Amino acid sequence: MSETHYRPRLRPLEPEEAPEMKDIFDAFLKERGTVPNMYRTLARRGTHMRTMFDHFHTVMRTGTVSPLLKEFISVRVSALNNCRY
Repeated sequence: MSETHYRPRLRPLEPEEAPEMKDIFDAFLKERGTVPNMYRTLARRGTHMRTMFDHFHTVMRTGTVSPLLKEFISVRVSALNNCRY
């Protein structure tokens, strides 16, 4: 079975290419050690990136389910859907 290589249609930005998003890039780097490609791509549209970042943090930091379990569920669902990130 051959592996399919996926290529983004929009190149994810490096932090220095979106200085107005530095606070969000820094938050991800502090918490995860990396910035997910989805957010690096969303940096092209700052308001979209901020909205997704706020939503992500609301989901992950509130409620009765632990952040660790939420992360596990997220990774599992991504794997089941063959997400390539």
